[in-house]
Amino acid sequence: MELGLAGKTALITGGSKGIGFGCAEVLAEEGCTLHLAARDGAVLAGAVERLRAKGADAHGHAIDLSQQGAAARLLGDAGLPDILVNNAGAIPGGDVEAVDEARWRAAWDLKVFGYINLCRAAYAAMKDRDTGGVIVNVTGLAADKTDFDYIAGTAGNASLNAFTRALGSRSIEDGVRVLAVSPGAVATDRLIGLMRTRAEAEHGDPDRWQSYLSGLPLGRAAHVREVADVVAFAASERAAYLSGIVITVDGGHGARASSFR
Repeated sequence: MELGLAGKTALITGGSKGIGFGCAEVLAEEGCTLHLAARDGAVLAGAVERLRAKGADAHGHAIDLSQQGAAARLLGDAGLPDILVNNAGAIPGGDVEAVDEARWRAAWDLKVFGYINLCRAAYAAMKDRDTGGVIVNVTGLAADKTDFDYIAGTAGNASLNAFTRALGSRSIEDGVRVLAVSPGAVATDRLIGLMRTRAEAEHGDPDRWQSYLSGLPLGRAAHVREVADVVAFAASERAAYLSGIVITVDGGHGARASSFR
C-alpha cells in the first residue's frame, strides 16, 4: 500500500533504539526525512549512521526531554515536522511502595510530561500552517491491562491515552490528527536482555528467555516492525479520518484474563 509519506519530515523521540528506531526505519523506507531525538548522544549518532548507510536522510538531536524548555529547543533545532512520534521514556516497574517519589517524578517528567510538552508545542504550530500535521503517541498496554506491580507505568500510560483522546477529539478540526499506538510486550533489545538476565538467574541458561513469553498470543512478543508499521500507517493519509483514538497492538493479549510479567 502506498502511504504517500515521501517528502514528509518526521521527528521521533526515543529514536535511537527499540520501537523508536524501528519507526525511523519504516518511515525512511517510505521516503521521509528523519529527525531522531534521544538523551545518549553516542547511541544516537550510531543510529543516525545506520540509517544513513541505508540511504536515509537522517539527523540526530541529543536532548533530555525531561528538562524544562526542552520541547521548544528540540522543535527549534529540528524544525516543525509533518509527523511527530512521541516515544521517549521508560517507566520503572514496582508497586506503590517500591517506586518512590523521586523515581516516579523522573519517569513521568520524561514520558508523560515529555509527551505532553511536545504535543502542546507542536500542535500550536501545526494548526497555524496550511499543511497541518500528525502526532502519534506510543504508549503501552498497561494503560488498559492495569498492573499492581507496574503502577507508575499503568497510571502514566493511562494518562497519556486519555490526553491523546481528548486532544485528538478536536484537533482534527484544526488539520492536526492526534492518536496513540499502544503496544503490549515488544521484542526490543531491552526486553530480550531483561528476559535473558532473568533466565540466567533462575535457570542458569539465558537462552531459555523465550519461555517467559509463552503465555502471550502466538507464544511471543510483538516484533518491533509490527508496531512500527502501524505507526507509519497511522501517520499517513491512508488514516486521514483517524484521530483521538488508541490503536492497541497486542495480539489480543489485553482481552485475556491472565497477565504477563
